[in-house]
Amino acid sequence: MWDDLRRAGTAARERRILDLFSHDERRATDFSARALGLLFDYSKTSITAEDRNALIELAKAAGVPARREAMFAGAKINETEGRAVLHSALRNLSGDPVLVDGQDVMPGVLDTLARMRAFARALRSGTFTGQGGAITDVVNIGIGGSDLGPVMAHAALTPYCDGPRCHFVSNVDGAHVHDVLAGLDPTTTLVIVASKTFSTIETMTNAETARAWMAASLREPGRQFAALSSNLEATADWGIDPSRVFGFEDWVGGRYSIWGPIGLSLMLAIGPERFRDFLSGAEAMDRHFRDAPLAENLPVLLALVGLWHHQVLGHPTRAVLPYEQRLLRLPAYLQQLEMESNGKRVAMDGSDLTLPSGPIVWGEPGTNGQHAFYQLIHQGTQVVPCEFLIGAEGHEPDQAHQHRLLIANCLAQSKALMRGRTLAEARAMLAAKGLSGAALERQARHRVFPGNRPSVTLAYPKLTPAVLGQIVALYEHRVFVEGTILGINSYDQWGVELGKELALALAPLLEGAVAGPDIDGSTRALLEYAGAGQTRAADGDQ
Repeated sequence: MWDDLRRAGTAARERRILDLFSHDERRATDFSARALGLLFDYSKTSITAEDRNALIELAKAAGVPARREAMFAGAKINETEGRAVLHSALRNLSGDPVLVDGQDVMPGVLDTLARMRAFARALRSGTFTGQGGAITDVVNIGIGGSDLGPVMAHAALTPYCDGPRCHFVSNVDGAHVHDVLAGLDPTTTLVIVASKTFSTIETMTNAETARAWMAASLREPGRQFAALSSNLEATADWGIDPSRVFGFEDWVGGRYSIWGPIGLSLMLAIGPERFRDFLSGAEAMDRHFRDAPLAENLPVLLALVGLWHHQVLGHPTRAVLPYEQRLLRLPAYLQQLEMESNGKRVAMDGSDLTLPSGPIVWGEPGTNGQHAFYQLIHQGTQVVPCEFLIGAEGHEPDQAHQHRLLIANCLAQSKALMRGRTLAEARAMLAAKGLSGAALERQARHRVFPGNRPSVTLAYPKLTPAVLGQIVALYEHRVFVEGTILGINSYDQWGVELGKELALALAPLLEGAVAGPDIDGSTRALLEYAGAGQTRAADGDQ
């Protein structure tokens, strides 16, 4: 089946996307899908009806429908860790049973959600206070999914943030926690420590710094900490009351955890009712993913387009380009979601992959990117498939003209990528400006755009909590479909382990321990340089 798709890809390289519109006046309609108020347009790609049929057959042959049902049913599809994959249970507002090892997990999920709501209401109303009065600021300390999810969602939903100010710390670089805490009042600040085991070294190092900052002003710093953790013993040692500890199970991966306790900072910012809307939007996408035919299924189509561009046509990267400033952290969020999930080298059975795994995912909001890397996208030698996101309506009614300009820019970019500009058109344009001869020819070549560069566009009505939930769940399920077709486990992340292990071994060497013979020359020299810098800092030689 992959051989057939490769042959189809060879044929696709010989055709121009623009010609597909000339040959089919219904292409924009036939190569788009609508659901839940969203419009997914993939007509500006080289995919034909035959190619789409082949891709859908690939999904069927890979067992996507059956594996999808196994995931929702609580089967342990994370085989390398022996775990179920049930982030969808965190947004199962219907409460319908979901079984893991014969036990319904939904009572526990709904109980935790109810406890989060009660705490959020108490804090937002001023019933729960700090030792200096009502909580004015919340600092979420986490890393990876415990940070990227809340950061992304908080920025996206700024118009709905009517609770305490939220701040986020992730990097173990001391500058991060220092700069966030600077200017905050410890007596009116709540610190949330997000670590399932309460042992993640970067998170706990930053948490210790925050606790010392609190302790300098408060006799009982633990009273103004909350924990997103399942380690009740460790949180109790920190003086965190169990009522402010919110745990989650090992069937929720970090990069899929925004829907539960990891989303506490978001709930505090936007309130429990809007957080429920966020969950409701994701739940609606879950239902669509389970029920819609593959040819009309947004996550499936998004995944198949991604596979067409990366595995079939060989384009190594994917640019995510939201034309919505408040989605500025979405590309970084999707970097982790996709690259940590599908950045694998072996199949589920441990055999080497015979296909490329996940692509490199990157991006920035438009229109900023237009004045940065769009030059490469339009005229560079590598083709970069682009994924545009745009809302039909903004949140600033008095700036409607700016939103119209934003939409125009988004649509113009996808059109320009597809259409391009020929040498003849460039010559005519410059001739009209008075150039001629060798100068015209030389300048014209710099103004040629190859075009025929693919893009998709996801349009949505307005960036509300429910719509954000739909978008994030859409991308989650896209990762699942791509991983299933590639035959990999999208839910482990062993690739992050080795660096952590080596860091723990190297840290004592910076404090004077003797390096063993297994330290390579480069690492030894860098340790010596950095160690000397530590000594200079300790001696006050700046």
